[in-house]
Amino acid sequence: MTTLIQDNALVLFQGDSITDSGRSRQDTNHLGDGYALITAGWFSALYPQKKVSFLNRGISGNRVPDLIGRWQQDYLDLKPTWLSILIGVNDMWRRYDSNDPTTTGEYESNYRRLLDLTRERLTPQIILCEPFLLPINEQQKSWREDLDPKIEVVQRLARDYKTLLVPLDSIFAEASQQREASYWLPDGVHTSPAGAALIAQSWLKTVGAL
Repeated sequence: MTTLIQDNALVLFQGDSITDSGRSRQDTNHLGDGYALITAGWFSALYPQKKVSFLNRGISGNRVPDLIGRWQQDYLDLKPTWLSILIGVNDMWRRYDSNDPTTTGEYESNYRRLLDLTRERLTPQIILCEPFLLPINEQQKSWREDLDPKIEVVQRLARDYKTLLVPLDSIFAEASQQREASYWLPDGVHTSPAGAALIAQSWLKTVGAL
C-alpha cells in the first residue's frame, strides 16, 4: 500500500459546512467532527511514520466566491502541500432557499479563478471533490437540474487542471442503494456519521491510502 501523500506533508481541507462540521474558531488545529477529522484520524493511524499534518478551513454557507475572498489567509498563508476542495452545494442551494442563484457559467468561471489563484504562487497537489445531493423529498428532486451541471464542471476542471477527483455524487448514489438516502445525508446534503465516514473512505482511496 503506497499513498501519494509525502512524508511531512500538510493537507488543507477547504469548503463549506460539510467540511466545517463544527470546527472551533479558537483552535486553529481543530478539524470539526466530520469527514476531515475521520480522514485525518485514519490516515494518521495507518501512516504514523509519515508525520502528515491536517488543517480544516471549511466555513458553513460558503460558495466559491467566498473561498476566493479568503484565499490569502486560509490558503496562501498556510502553504499546504495538498489542497482538498469540496464546494458547490451552496452555489446550488441559495437558488432555492434565498432566490440567489449561481449560474453554471458563473460557478465555472469563479472556480477557474480560484484554481488559477491556487497555482499562481504555490504548487500544491489538488484534490477536487464533487458536490452531492441525495433528495429526501419531492422538492429536492428538482434541485438536481441545478446541481448536475455544476458536478460536470468539477469533473471538467479536474481534467483541465490535472487534479485528483473524488466522485462523491456517484459514490453517494451507489450507497443509497444499500441504505436509504437519509441514512447517509439526513437533510439530503449534510452528512450523518456514516456519510462523513464514506467521504473519508473515498478520499483515502483516491490518494492511495486504502
